[in-house]
Amino acid sequence: MTFEHCVRCTICVENCPIFKVEPKFPGPKQSGPDAQRFRLDGEASVDEWVRLCCQCKRCEVSCPYGVNVADIILNAQLKYSSEHFSPFAAHLFANTNYLGMLASQFAPVTNKITSLALTRKILSLMGLSTHLPLPEYRFLSMSRGRRKKGKGLKKVVFFHGCYLNYNRPDIGRGIRDLLVSLGCRVVIPHQMCCGLPSLGNGDKEMALRFAKKNAATLVEYINKGYSVVYACTSCGLTLVHDYPEILKIPEGKRIAENTYNVHEYILGLIEDGYAKIRFGEVNKKLAYHIPCHLRALGIGYPAARLFEKIPSLEVHILEDNCCGLSGSYGFKKKNQASSIKLGEIASSVILKTGAEALISDCGACRMQLGAFSSLPALDPSQIIIESLQNAPGQTKQ
Repeated sequence: MTFEHCVRCTICVENCPIFKVEPKFPGPKQSGPDAQRFRLDGEASVDEWVRLCCQCKRCEVSCPYGVNVADIILNAQLKYSSEHFSPFAAHLFANTNYLGMLASQFAPVTNKITSLALTRKILSLMGLSTHLPLPEYRFLSMSRGRRKKGKGLKKVVFFHGCYLNYNRPDIGRGIRDLLVSLGCRVVIPHQMCCGLPSLGNGDKEMALRFAKKNAATLVEYINKGYSVVYACTSCGLTLVHDYPEILKIPEGKRIAENTYNVHEYILGLIEDGYAKIRFGEVNKKLAYHIPCHLRALGIGYPAARLFEKIPSLEVHILEDNCCGLSGSYGFKKKNQASSIKLGEIASSVILKTGAEALISDCGACRMQLGAFSSLPALDPSQIIIESLQNAPGQTKQ
């Protein structure tokens, strides 16, 4: 739906996390459909506040008329960035792919340098937020690991994304091995960043370059009967929505039709009778923070449906708050206050559940909420793997 379908009901405003904590942001209605009525082709962009939107997509999810509010704002952000100076932080995070590649190559040195107080002061002067510790990098990234594993009938291309590749390859390999254990043949081809950090930082050309390279690789495997599976919900949303709708990648629709959330895919294996799974007990009380982009995908909460099958597991589903980090958004100094306020709100709700740990499909959510709550922050796959290891007849690792 286009901006003309907006009836100005302000439901999107009520659901906008940034509007609640940032007085300079007029909200998704005004910065999206309302302002779009006055944006004419050829005229210069003057609405600097459009950059304050964190692209959580909560406005689109809540809109009763299906107006693509976040897409309208994103296109306005891209236009503004193309016409105005972009700060150092925006250029840095637009290059997440190369930043991760370089940082992981020298991981021990990188981690040591970024942990220094002097480094954090320098980064602050350069426009980066320092309210969170920077994520550690790993030399043995997913891209340096095994490319193929398993001989099952189900063929899967695992799109791991930057975070699992460079920062938490242990979780990525766990997901790969989980799929293999369920009878999948898993391929991890050479892949670039999905392009979302570039889009979010105003560099559409770089996002296009990443997307075109990924699309060529993914479609090649799709044509061979493979399904694309992702774990990061932001990467997934980029593949199924931004490739066809924002970046207009010719292969975008075909990719979207053959791309699945990893837990959605596992549920399909179970429901089709392909995978016979015995879940073991996991005696834990967990708070499940639903990432904004999982809600935007419109596939429900597949991991939560798997949790229902795990004996002794108590899970509190929390879907009302944005974590506030929103990828690179919260790592910018200009957004630090908003990010902290939203992180405190979301973490306080988590702590009220009395949970011993939190889980979330999004690496950024885990970083932010793990730091604010001081609780262990886990990927859903880690709980599923623990359950399978605890199943009767399984040998403990």
